Amino acid sequence: MQSIARIPFFQDIQELDLDKYGHRCTWRRYNQNEIVVDFEDQSDDVFFILSGEVRVQIRTAAGKEIILADLRAGQFFGEYAAIDHIKRSANVTALSRSELCIMPAAVFMEILFASPAACGRILRLLTGRVRELNARLTEHSVFDLKHRLYAELLRLSQPRHGHAGERVITPPPFHHVLSARIGCRREQVTRELTLLSTEKLIAKTRGALVILRPEVLEARLAHALSEDA
Repeated sequence: MQSIARIPFFQDIQELDLDKYGHRCTWRRYNQNEIVVDFEDQSDDVFFILSGEVRVQIRTAAGKEIILADLRAGQFFGEYAAIDHIKRSANVTALSRSELCIMPAAVFMEILFASPAACGRILRLLTGRVRELNARLTEHSVFDLKHRLYAELLRLSQPRHGHAGERVITPPPFHHVLSARIGCRREQVTRELTLLSTEKLIAKTRGALVILRPEVLEARLAHALSEDA
């Protein structure tokens, strides 16, 4: 039997005997492009990613798909359905061969009610997701295409090791993925990235997209917000 103690969310939780919950979970591997959960599924399990990567996306009434997030090992999804038992609002597909721990909603809720530490963690995570959704809503309400792209590039990036002030996205995002994340056409993303490259604000290296001057993008976003105020 595998132990949920190796899942980051449950690490350092001292007040629970985690071993007694492991046998109530399912451990499963998914192949690349395999659907983990689909739109309007009635399931309410919580999925903890042990290895690999998955993509979360929603479908509009018109059939357009919008990418919400790419999740990696150590992260999890499905907690909304476990809490409110409403059918799935998003599709989750494996981007690579992945291993997941599938925890029934009853087990997840039992842990939260029994452990103040686990409950606190989920509350902080949910609060963070609400804040991120609020930020995205603001971006779509206030920013034009290019400013939404600036915001998404900064959100996806991490500080570049050994290059003070620079940020990097590894691996570099596909243009059609960026377009699905900010709600536009792929050709529009390609045009804006070309302009940023011409301005020497971004550069493509082997295996990464480098934001050379993130402070410029941040200043442009701040200026756009001030103009809308």
